[in-house]
Amino acid sequence: MTFDGWPAEALEFYEQLEADNSKTFWTAHKDRYEQSVRAPTADLLDALEDEFGPGKIFRPNRDVRFSADKSPYKTHIGAFLEAGGYIQLSADGLACGNGMYQLATDQLRRYREAVAEDVTGAELERVIASVEAAGPSVVGRDPLKSAPRGYPKDHPRIGLLRNKGLIAWQEWEPAAWLGTAQAYGRIAGFLRASRPLKDWLDGHVGPSELPPR
Repeated sequence: MTFDGWPAEALEFYEQLEADNSKTFWTAHKDRYEQSVRAPTADLLDALEDEFGPGKIFRPNRDVRFSADKSPYKTHIGAFLEAGGYIQLSADGLACGNGMYQLATDQLRRYREAVAEDVTGAELERVIASVEAAGPSVVGRDPLKSAPRGYPKDHPRIGLLRNKGLIAWQEWEPAAWLGTAQAYGRIAGFLRASRPLKDWLDGHVGPSELPPR
């Protein structure tokens, strides 16, 4: 199927779900979700697959087991690409991410070693500059308040060393182009622009080698 954006009903659905996040509402409007939200997102992943690899849509139900918020449904649809990339649509508009959001212990060690080393650390700085020049922002996740153990507080890349994750991120507010094929162009453009960051992380950090919890 061709991806021609999301209809206005997709954002309206999430506006109403935010106001009434209940099983009663979801059951009554599930067909709207399937037709206006999930189906276009599946078409998008099909359109992206040749260049960016296969993707998967996250389930709409929230995991409320350890959360004080017992709202049963997510107020956005999220999808990820196996080769890297995250796409999210909500009443607030469109958002895309790429990188490594949460580094495992062994990944964090390799990340910090690569950031601290002069050649690879300087390379990361150039990558971040090129990504941000193209539009996305590069943001760290859950940064420490001080230098990580074993690293000097005055290290030239201390800001990067404090991060526990690193991603490229871009958001767009609701606009008419979301309901057109231009949405594909924005998403594909983000993925191309952010690819150097993902490539650096893949090359210098890689997947976790720890056993699954």
